[in-house]
Amino acid sequence: MADKVIVIANSITVGELADALHISVTKLIGELFKNGIMATINQRIDFETASIIVEELGIDAQLQQKEVVAPTILKEHVLSKGAVSRPPVIAMMGHVDHGKTSLLDAILGTKLASKEAGGITQYISAYQTSHKGKTITLLDTPGHEAFAALRQHGAMLTDVVVIVVAADDGVKPQTVEAIKFAQNANTKIVIAINKVDKETANVQLVKTQLATDFNLVPEEWGGDTVMVEVSAKTKKNIDKLLDMVLLVADIEDLKADIDIPAEGLVVEAHMEVGRGSVVSLLVEQGILTPGCFIVAGYSYGRIRTMLDFKGKALKQATPSTPVTVTGFKELPQFGDKFIIVKNEKEARNKAAQVKLEQERNVAVTNVTSSDLLKMMKKEDEAKEFSVIIKADVQGSLTSVVDSLKLLNTNKEVVVNIISSGVGNISEGDIRMANDGKTVIYGFNIDIPVAVKKLALRSNVKVRLYKVIYELLDDAKKSMEDLLPPKVTEVEIGKLSVKGIFRTTREYVIVGGEVTDGKMIPGSLARIKRGGDVISEAKIISVQREQQSVKEAVKGEMCGLSVSLDKKIQINEGDKIELFNRSVTKQSL
Repeated sequence: MADKVIVIANSITVGELADALHISVTKLIGELFKNGIMATINQRIDFETASIIVEELGIDAQLQQKEVVAPTILKEHVLSKGAVSRPPVIAMMGHVDHGKTSLLDAILGTKLASKEAGGITQYISAYQTSHKGKTITLLDTPGHEAFAALRQHGAMLTDVVVIVVAADDGVKPQTVEAIKFAQNANTKIVIAINKVDKETANVQLVKTQLATDFNLVPEEWGGDTVMVEVSAKTKKNIDKLLDMVLLVADIEDLKADIDIPAEGLVVEAHMEVGRGSVVSLLVEQGILTPGCFIVAGYSYGRIRTMLDFKGKALKQATPSTPVTVTGFKELPQFGDKFIIVKNEKEARNKAAQVKLEQERNVAVTNVTSSDLLKMMKKEDEAKEFSVIIKADVQGSLTSVVDSLKLLNTNKEVVVNIISSGVGNISEGDIRMANDGKTVIYGFNIDIPVAVKKLALRSNVKVRLYKVIYELLDDAKKSMEDLLPPKVTEVEIGKLSVKGIFRTTREYVIVGGEVTDGKMIPGSLARIKRGGDVISEAKIISVQREQQSVKEAVKGEMCGLSVSLDKKIQINEGDKIELFNRSVTKQSL
């Protein structure tokens, strides 16, 4: 553990880093130069580059990245005395294929799971239902690890998290992830133990895992965690699950103000032909109506249409209501806060203010870790997998990009995201990738016929996927194909040459003493003279007392038939080292 901890932002100048490390600027610039980076005192380097350089210098210090607070237009709301009760917002979370969406099907009476690629939720979807006269807002969050960022937002914008665990599979990595997100967000947790109808179900094992590893002790064991045994297939205990969810929510006494301008969160955003930007919102405070001027992040617009989760037009949306709106001039980012303002001028100014704050927080970086990793390698070894990413919605795009960046674990090959965006693949994307090396990935989108023909003529690789882990597997394989094979050598034995008995055009017969290991026919060999390797060869046969043998061991005298370049001569006193060489494909 390093004695010294240095906290820096996303980037830092060379001069500032030298001061923090208490070394001369000249020394730091010299280290950068040794690694192929020409930097000046005022040039900025990113956090990863700074970390690599500190490690290269051997300084006993640990760098920590300062958390940069994202610019926002929405301050923490303080409820007034006139606040009214609102419906709870419930997130369904858990491991892939444990039945979250199927459970939602059972609650809503729909067929959501069949609509998802591979039966896996690809982005957050919002719904509403009623139970015993009370409204419940439900969020279905992705189950694959690539959507960790989406799942985290899902926990942050909800009141109760229903963590679905399959009774026949137990606690899995994404179950753990969901629990941590919910606990970090201080959100109430209800456990739905699904698939209890299966013969292999083991409810007690699931409860034991949750109690032992996460301190989620069932109520019947004296704890305070609500656990309901359900079956999405047979609809067993679905009503009981909703009863428990409402009970937990009632204890929280959830309220919101309705006599203020509406505000809330962006749940999803994408572009549609004929509709423009289509944005899913979750109202947290106030009442949202069509015609309002809205600001989310640095995007703004006027709400043209507002629909509920069934696609029905709404005249107003109260707190905890999910809606889909059109009218934004550009796509807001997933997780952005939104507010309602008086007019377009104020909306435009608010958005510009957020954009300015964001630009201040993210300083221009002259040298990135990707640059450094490439320069630290020999030029002929530098490998780069260049990609362009297009996706259907903003949240999915963010997840694909973030997941691809996580593949940068090998210094010999790095992923280079040239461009990314929401919408179908365009001719501009094809022209941008027209270098014979760049791959265009499309997630949940199409490629127009004219664009597809252009890609074929330009020999541009376009790969379309509807399941994110298949896209990531393809990218990982493509990066592994760029890695040089791993060469492994295992030493077998050594022989000291005592005499040369015969030389032909094909081979040389030498005699000597085995000084280490053993001599085995078929092995590779290095001929060394005075410590220098003068040639590589192959051992044809091993003889002892004029008889061919399978091996000769340390201390024995033997003869070797050595196949090598006819221009190379073996002399008395040379050393022959035998070894085996294997070549294997590297993986990330």
